[in-house]
Amino acid sequence: MRHEYRPPQRRSRLTRRGRLALFLGTLLAFGAAVLIPMLRGGDVPETPRRLLIPEGWRAQQVYAAVDRELKLPPGSTKAAVATAGLALPPEAKGNPEGYLFPATYPVTSKSTPATLLTHMVRTANEKLATRAVADGGKAHGMTPYQTATLASIIEAEVEGRADMGKVARVVHNRLAKSMPLQMDSTINYALNRSTLDTKLSDTRIDSPFNSYERQGLPPTPIDSPGLAAMAAAVAPTPGDWLFFVTVKPGDTRFSATYEEHKKHVAEFNRVRAGAGPRTGQAGPPGK
Repeated sequence: MRHEYRPPQRRSRLTRRGRLALFLGTLLAFGAAVLIPMLRGGDVPETPRRLLIPEGWRAQQVYAAVDRELKLPPGSTKAAVATAGLALPPEAKGNPEGYLFPATYPVTSKSTPATLLTHMVRTANEKLATRAVADGGKAHGMTPYQTATLASIIEAEVEGRADMGKVARVVHNRLAKSMPLQMDSTINYALNRSTLDTKLSDTRIDSPFNSYERQGLPPTPIDSPGLAAMAAAVAPTPGDWLFFVTVKPGDTRFSATYEEHKKHVAEFNRVRAGAGPRTGQAGPPGK
């Protein structure tokens, strides 16, 4: 059998540059195959935003702040209360006023009005259940809801923490004597305002929050009290005071008698002529 002669085939050889290009191409292809799964499974964690709820805010202010933070139409958070399943005491009757605890809360893309409100109420319940607050409330015959209500008045009436214990004592002394609390802050809540320049006509409004006309605590808290106000509510400063008036910022006068209180009110009226409205009072308005 005859065989046809064929010249030997020359094997192509890569140049140094070709070998380098091939190596880099393989490396890039392999890197891309590995990199894609790594990117898919290793997303950078979301950094939470912060939502600050200050002491003394009312529920309406909290609702508006959540709506703004979550970029929702006004009224969205308030509407969510009905279906959020909040762990409120029976006395609250579904109203979270006083239980939207003031603190800084994390907000992410997964946050909703319900999750934020739930976090706030859970925090309030935890603070009211601390041993000092819970035991102190029981010692004064108060339920956690009553403690929150009293603390909310203290929060609204006091500029700083220094006088919280004394204001708490005024409230306790008045309750013990079956005296109306006569707190400007409850009138403000009834009238949905923030000024504390209470007029005599304001004290005659028909409202369950009119503590000039009605005895005892108001039916609900009037704002979101912080832990300091809660502590003052259950551990008031010892004293026999029944009245107080803030003559000027940083100068709150406490009195055991109405005669002494009238002198302080007269001083307040002299200061008021050029200093603006007062910041709190228990007792008849300074008129």
